[in-house]
Amino acid sequence: MRAIRCNQYGPPESLALETLPDLQPGAGQVAIDVRAASVNFPDVLVIQNKYQMKPELPFTPGSEFAGVVRAVGPDVKRLKIGMRVAAYTAQGAFAEQALASEAACMPLPEDIDFASAAAITLAYGTSHHAVVDRGALKAGETMLVLGAAGGVGLAAVEIGKALGARVIAAASSPEKLALCLEHGADAVIDYTSENLRERIKVLTDGNGPDVIYDPVGGEYAEPAFRSIGWRGRYLVVGFANGEIPKLPLNLALLKGASIVGVFWGQHIQREPDLASAALQQIFGWIKDGRVRPHVTKRYTLEQTAEALNDMASRRVSGKIVIEP
Repeated sequence: MRAIRCNQYGPPESLALETLPDLQPGAGQVAIDVRAASVNFPDVLVIQNKYQMKPELPFTPGSEFAGVVRAVGPDVKRLKIGMRVAAYTAQGAFAEQALASEAACMPLPEDIDFASAAAITLAYGTSHHAVVDRGALKAGETMLVLGAAGGVGLAAVEIGKALGARVIAAASSPEKLALCLEHGADAVIDYTSENLRERIKVLTDGNGPDVIYDPVGGEYAEPAFRSIGWRGRYLVVGFANGEIPKLPLNLALLKGASIVGVFWGQHIQREPDLASAALQQIFGWIKDGRVRPHVTKRYTLEQTAEALNDMASRRVSGKIVIEP
């Protein structure tokens, strides 16, 4: 089978496409024919040794995929050969075959295609954990989503609307904001051409948002946090901007606000039952049409470096996938 390999840390161009032996599952594992693998921002960081998780070299990058079970190892009880599944693993997705523990696999409804399924687990899992679990967003509240046209941002917009909240989407171009409106945003802010604090003030009648979802970090974090409402919850999801902001803690005091960390990777390991229940709710929302995974571009395995460069340079709206 063919796989993308990271033999040394570096930019996407340093990755190699290699032919490896077919994968054999161990105890509690399944081998899966990968039909689609989602590309996420952490994938860019992992191959450059800039992420908190540091796999041993050499490794196959990619952590989120969907496909068909091709073989099962000892002690596998729930999954069978031929079943359609989505999985989230530490690595191994950018290949024709991948290994996953049975616990990391979620059987797929027949009416969800592989590309959409590959786009669900990390983006929607992260956003559900952030918005529902950590942010406790309620119907009638207002949520501001920064980086709203990206994979996790767009998922947050849809989840906010599924919960009955008012959602304000902030992004960096009219095209991205149009996409946010298509996916349910009630109002939008172009933070490259508008004053973020002033627009938040106008759109919330001076009250500020109840929840701020921030997967970006960087220069917009502090003005957003200064605008948060009383008892607001500021969700720290990631730092796609590359800069970790230093928020003045007196702002939290003055607003009675909470700065809430969101780490979905640890959540699914420490609280697997909660994570599984969240994905079941997401599948239900997809079936009801309240959530629509948005795959904007598909790449071949040979185009993996291009996909990662597009992600790194923020030329991506919604989700992109590699189809081996």
